[in-house]
Amino acid sequence: MDDAKKQVAIDGLNRIMELELAGVVKYTHYSLMVYGYNRIPIVSWLKGNADESLVHAHKAGELVTLLGGHPSLKIGTLLETEEHDIGDILRESLAHEKTALVAYYDLLKIAEGSSVLLEEYAREMIVQEELHLDEVNKMLRRPGATEEFKE
Repeated sequence: MDDAKKQVAIDGLNRIMELELAGVVKYTHYSLMVYGYNRIPIVSWLKGNADESLVHAHKAGELVTLLGGHPSLKIGTLLETEEHDIGDILRESLAHEKTALVAYYDLLKIAEGSSVLLEEYAREMIVQEELHLDEVNKMLRRPGATEEFKE
């Protein structure tokens, strides 16, 4: 991988790291704002997502340093919507995960034909993110609904 392409990959990885760190903050915040009968399993699920986002951010940062770059100290966009209904939280989660998925696809395009390591990393993360999107999508459906949730 030439230096110019390497820098583009580092920038893409830093973007992923920033998005995943934003996920840590968002999911932690959401876990604190859940009330009602189903609080315990939903809070547990949200905390698990925060933990997973931190692991993902760390992986991206490790790859930044592997390429000789400097991991970003920035964090992705954090917008407080003041909406804390479970449906609102899940829709915000869905939007966040879609943004992260695009960043992983962007990294895959950058890496294709230049780095098997980055290609495989991007593909692995795309699989995880798409499965996560499916999980959130299913949570947003009405019981018994089989069709995909549409915003």
